[in-house]
Amino acid sequence: MPAACRSVGEYMQIAGIIAEYNPFHNGHAYQIEQVRAQGFDAVVCVMSPGLVQRGEPALFPADVRASAALRCGADVVLCLPAPCAASSAQMFAAAGVRALDALGCVQALCYGAETPNAGLHVRAAAALMEPKMETALRAYLQQGMPFAPARQQALEDICPGTGKLLGAPNDILAVEYCRAILEQKSTMQPMALARRGAAHGAPLSDAGTGKTFGSLRAARQAAGFASGTALRSLVEEQGVPALEPYVPKAALEVYLRAARKGEVWNRQAFSTALLCRLRAGYAQGFASVRGAGEGLENRLSAAVRQARTDAELLELLKTKRYATARLRRFALDAALKVPQTLPEMSYLHVLGASKTGLAVLRKAKKTARLPLSSSLSVLEKFSSQAADMAALHAAAEDFAALCLISPRPMGTAYTQKFILPEEGDTIWTQMGSNRNQNAL
Repeated sequence: MPAACRSVGEYMQIAGIIAEYNPFHNGHAYQIEQVRAQGFDAVVCVMSPGLVQRGEPALFPADVRASAALRCGADVVLCLPAPCAASSAQMFAAAGVRALDALGCVQALCYGAETPNAGLHVRAAAALMEPKMETALRAYLQQGMPFAPARQQALEDICPGTGKLLGAPNDILAVEYCRAILEQKSTMQPMALARRGAAHGAPLSDAGTGKTFGSLRAARQAAGFASGTALRSLVEEQGVPALEPYVPKAALEVYLRAARKGEVWNRQAFSTALLCRLRAGYAQGFASVRGAGEGLENRLSAAVRQARTDAELLELLKTKRYATARLRRFALDAALKVPQTLPEMSYLHVLGASKTGLAVLRKAKKTARLPLSSSLSVLEKFSSQAADMAALHAAAEDFAALCLISPRPMGTAYTQKFILPEEGDTIWTQMGSNRNQNAL
């Protein structure tokens, strides 16, 4: 990559990031700084909407998180369709890579990893694609091993030295990003960056600063880094203002504004909405839902009859065979009636852009291989696949809108306006379509 940035134009170097920003914090800001230090002129982020991979709503709605990202270094934010976002690591990665690759102007996919070695990630990804991987995995599963350790051991057998990658959350995603690049024959180059600060999912009490403080919590606060999991818990316990030490000032302003409007995830509202949808669908059963099989749909039916909260539902669903995140996603898919086979991701939904990002979008107008617009109503008209995906996405966003302290009305996926942060997050004219099926 070039050592220094050029003026924005035809030959700009553009990096891509796939993220949830749930919420955007100092670690994310550091990652974007590192990407720019590699000589990139612009950063395009593909971001999850109101539902995220862990099978729950995000802490803040998509437009709030996109605004924070744009104020803190991102140049373009694309919205990952909800069914792709609240899915397995493999599907999440594949959809994100497809979106970035389809822009036709992104040179590299940059990601944080516990093991910042893109070459090793590519080796592991290639091994996962080998036919003998499935045979090895099946053998361990037949021995009674849970899926995750069975997959890890099978990979180690096939490609020694790489199995450990499937034991760390961000390394798992890194391998899946590389697999998607290989499978889609993308020209994007994977670029692994070392993670800084708290580990994925680490609580605020998790130490590691190398300094002496009065408490572990004080040590992490002094460092200014915390995991998204810890920050979500912090907001539940103490409210949005408690995020101040861990997020950029510009992001905190956006979050505090959202909090004043009640646009913050509420666990009780989520629990009620989830169980309401599941009870309503109980009579039809859950066999047609994505992820059903091996009796899991029957297990969910039994759990729905007894559970009074989402936590009770998850406890009743628990089994050694499946990871907790997968069970959460299955319950959410059942509530939203997500089908076994998803429509193809056939559009690029833009949430907002910086002024530099507008230059990226003008460039993408000439290079994009999928319809590009900030209007979901425009995008859904391009094909039946686009219409089906947009409908699933909109339904998921309507569900997430009910899970806030102050619920939003229906249709926010269609009414959301384009965000231009340089104008104080005021709304810019929505992008429409042109005869080349690339809207700008």
